[in-house]
Amino acid sequence: MDANRVLEIFKEITTIPRESGHEEPMTAFLQQFAASHGLGCKTDPTGNVLITKSAAPGKEKVPTLVLQAHQDMVCEKNAGVKHDFAKDPIKYVIRDGWMIAEDTTLGADDGIGIAACLALLESDCRCGKIECLFTISEETGMDGAENLREGFFEGKTLINLDSEDEGQLFIGCAGGVNTEARISFPTEPVPEAMRLVRLDISGCMGGHSGDDINKERINAVQQMARFIYRYRKGLRLVSFIGGGKPNAIARECTAIVATGDPDTLMKDFAVFGTMLGSEYHVTDPDVTTGSELSDSEWGALSFEDTEKLTAALVACPHGVYAMSQDIEGLVETSSNLASVKMPEEGSFVIRTSQRSSTMSEREFMAGRVSATFRLIGAEVEHLLPYPGWRPNMDSKILKVCADSYRRLFAQEPEIKAIHAGLECGLFLDKFPGLDMISFGPTLRGVHAPGEKMELASLVKFTALLEDVVCKFE
Repeated sequence: MDANRVLEIFKEITTIPRESGHEEPMTAFLQQFAASHGLGCKTDPTGNVLITKSAAPGKEKVPTLVLQAHQDMVCEKNAGVKHDFAKDPIKYVIRDGWMIAEDTTLGADDGIGIAACLALLESDCRCGKIECLFTISEETGMDGAENLREGFFEGKTLINLDSEDEGQLFIGCAGGVNTEARISFPTEPVPEAMRLVRLDISGCMGGHSGDDINKERINAVQQMARFIYRYRKGLRLVSFIGGGKPNAIARECTAIVATGDPDTLMKDFAVFGTMLGSEYHVTDPDVTTGSELSDSEWGALSFEDTEKLTAALVACPHGVYAMSQDIEGLVETSSNLASVKMPEEGSFVIRTSQRSSTMSEREFMAGRVSATFRLIGAEVEHLLPYPGWRPNMDSKILKVCADSYRRLFAQEPEIKAIHAGLECGLFLDKFPGLDMISFGPTLRGVHAPGEKMELASLVKFTALLEDVVCKFE
């Protein structure tokens, strides 16, 4: 097993459609891989796949080891990019030691975990029995982990391959929940004295709502609301659409507003864009704003309802709420104002997500978001909750991995918890006593276009995984 083979398999994976909820091509690929290599394979009704490799001669008494990755990927692309995630392969470049998808997500989260498992399964690594578990829909609700049934795998030790910083061994993660608000306002035809103007914010960095929430990047949805709210007595909202997945920071937003003075509005929006560039010159150097005269078949909200909606979007908690009092530098609680969509005229769906290492704070943060939108009359629902994973410093697999890392690289690994959600919390909730760890190569910009993987870190990740698996007893 070597990193070149892992990369070769991952390149093949980039050609396979696997958006969350539509993993069937990936599932079929895994099943075919198992069949072609004479490996045991089973698929549960949810779509989780387990591929099993028997122990090498003399290793039959070694405890079974479970390796785990998820089949799906976050599918995000830059505005104006023609890419169909249901059929088009991911376009990437290799540059300056990185594998980069410039206009879309790369899917190394968690395609590289899948590739590492498959490379290990086909290798001649002398080890005990291996079970490779590939779950579905991790990115949208951890459906695969949630629906695992007792007995689907037998191992009592699990290595999750869904982390993004080489040299760090993760032994804990935050729990989370999505909060969704729905509200409709009456509309009426745009008065003849008013003109429609389209406002656009784009070019923001975005990123993972767990890993990147502390980087203070622009949230395009909230910034658009900020601008419109400032004009609340002079604008009437026609449409407001921005953001993408619940676990991604909003990178783009478009609004159409009715105004009696379009020239002044567009000049002021240009000034607002310059201000954003100044405020976020380090985190979001490529942010751009644009405006133009527009049209729409939809009617407009009243001045009062425009103010009401944008006030709630401005007030909605977004960003870090609390840092851990136990682990220096770890975000404990956060909220992400992920997206605003309009399924029809005058109707708005606002999606958010909350994370915390502490269940009570997660509930409080979700409650704050709920209260914000209930105050304007919205219906609010909490969806897809998942538990956190409490660190265990006495973990056997932690000791094995840390010892391997020291021996291989002559340096200490960092032992950490992560603010992002991992399926480990659900595994532990469903299978008490499971000993777990998570590690991976270095990824940057996951859940956003420009996602990239450092190739040097892939070499170290591959070496560590093989050594741990072969040394595990």
